[in-house]
Amino acid sequence: QVQVVESGGGLVQAGGSLRLACQTSTSMFSFDVMGWYRQAPEKQRELVATATIGGRLNYADSVKGRFTISRDNGKNTVYLQMDSLKPEDTAVYYCTANRGRRDYWGQGTQVTVSS
Repeated sequence: QVQVVESGGGLVQAGGSLRLACQTSTSMFSFDVMGWYRQAPEKQRELVATATIGGRLNYADSVKGRFTISRDNGKNTVYLQMDSLKPEDTAVYYCTANRGRRDYWGQGTQVTVSS
């Protein structure tokens, strides 16, 4: 059973930074894509950023230039560095690990940005 566990959420003031981490229970080399999604209250879950095993990175337009996703396959961990945070970044952030047609999701970590 694959487990995906996020950490690093919290409360931060606008303009501040947070780094989220997501660790998988099995080797990250087996996952084609690692990703971060978020869901704000009363909104649909949306893509934040993805990183492929080949090193291709993708970001939502709303976070480009402020967020950075990175994979450390040796540590089975993917990170999301979030800088210049805005109140509209407030959401539960979920990590996902993709292997073929199967997606594994974490339980989420809350990020709250105060104005």
